[in-house]
Amino acid sequence: MQRMRIRARLRALYHGGSRQAVRFRIAVLAIDMAIIAFFIAAPFLKAEGWVFYALDYAIAALLAADLAARALAYSDLKDWIKRPIVWVDLFILATLLFPAWLFNLGFLRVLRLWTLVNSEFFWKTVGHRYDDTRVEDVTRSAVALVVFVFVVTGFVYTGFIGRYEGIGGYVDALYFTITSLTTTGYGDIILPGVWGRLVSIAVMLGGVGLFFNLIQTLTRPHKVFHACPTCGLQRHDPDAVHCKACGEQLCIPDDGR
Repeated sequence: MQRMRIRARLRALYHGGSRQAVRFRIAVLAIDMAIIAFFIAAPFLKAEGWVFYALDYAIAALLAADLAARALAYSDLKDWIKRPIVWVDLFILATLLFPAWLFNLGFLRVLRLWTLVNSEFFWKTVGHRYDDTRVEDVTRSAVALVVFVFVVTGFVYTGFIGRYEGIGGYVDALYFTITSLTTTGYGDIILPGVWGRLVSIAVMLGGVGLFFNLIQTLTRPHKVFHACPTCGLQRHDPDAVHCKACGEQLCIPDDGR
């Protein structure tokens, strides 16, 4: 009985529409942003020794508590554990719990930013005014590009520092990532060997693809999400009266945005 009350309370806080629930979710998101800031600053903080490890384990405790609470608040635990975002968070938790062994994979923690911006939890709380709008589409595309840059930078930093004189620090890895992504390629930093060339190719192809996706999101006509009752087509022009796929009459609500 006590467990059922706890689950009902957590479900109301994580998924409810009350003022208290909204405040709770905003507080959770504020903690998430602080965690992301720590992840980005981690390569510079590791030199601080015990301070870094104290912050690392404190954030691990917060993330573990949040994951446990979300699991209890979810109606179907088996369905919850199958979600890719949950697996990303579990992996991030592992890097926090075992920093001495998994710190080289710590750059993947920035994926937490991607999971945050791609969660309905975020758009129903902080971004509720822009849910299902162009702002949401642009934000998702921009964050995908930013996360790609930081993940690649972390990979280059951990994989090539000390093995190649051109990568002497995190800024050098970031510089290489940006110049490769933009296909500028000044030639002052070139990763050696076959693996270096493969990394450079992956950065150029992936980065250019994400960059053009962002440009496309900024320039293409905005579509609203409204499922057609007949064919199920979900994206329509904001002023659409009929479905372009099947001709069914639509009644898209105008929320004043």
